[in-house]
Amino acid sequence: MSARTDGARRALLIAGLLVQVLPAQVLPAAAQTVVLNKVERPDPWLVGGCTIGPNAKCPGADLRHADLKNADLGGADLSGANLARADLRGANLRGAVLTGANLSGAQLQIAFMQGVKARDARFVGANLDHARIVGGDFSGSDFTVADLEMVQAKRAQFVGARFIDTDLQEAKFYEVNLTNAVMDGAKIRFAIFQDAWMQDCKGCPVHWQTDKPVWEAYPAATAPKHEDEPQAAK
Repeated sequence: MSARTDGARRALLIAGLLVQVLPAQVLPAAAQTVVLNKVERPDPWLVGGCTIGPNAKCPGADLRHADLKNADLGGADLSGANLARADLRGANLRGAVLTGANLSGAQLQIAFMQGVKARDARFVGANLDHARIVGGDFSGSDFTVADLEMVQAKRAQFVGARFIDTDLQEAKFYEVNLTNAVMDGAKIRFAIFQDAWMQDCKGCPVHWQTDKPVWEAYPAATAPKHEDEPQAAK
């Protein structure tokens, strides 16, 4: 299959999945309106009823298509928020809570997401190219057709996560926990899985490092645990 054909197939697959996960009223893509900031970093910076800033309390907020480039949302509570197709390039999401949030189609290139809590979140078709997600917890999250190329993910938690047709090329998965995860059709060219914990993972490259996976080579060892980072203020 040529690169052009493979690219067209991937684009169609992403479009089909986004049609399923995004509300009908926001489709088709050509008719969608991106929320742009009229003023550079207004004060207060309000988007969809949410005051954008560190430790923001915006659970369940509607931030679809929002322009949040370089926003400082460190420690913010965005649990259950709808961030579908939001522009979060270069944003600070360190220690933010994204549990159950919808980030399908979101742009997260070079986002800083160290220690983020994103259990059961949706990243279908999202772009996390070069994102920093070290120590983040993405257990149960869906990364179907997402782009995680060159992502920095040391010691991140992906327990039960889904990587269907995901781009993981050159991803740095040092010591990640992929217990019970599913990896099908993922691109892993030049990806690093050194000391990754892949017990009971379906489709994971369990013999990437040696002939014997780390949990068998070191039976006394345990799977990496999530290291708590500062959470959103309650």
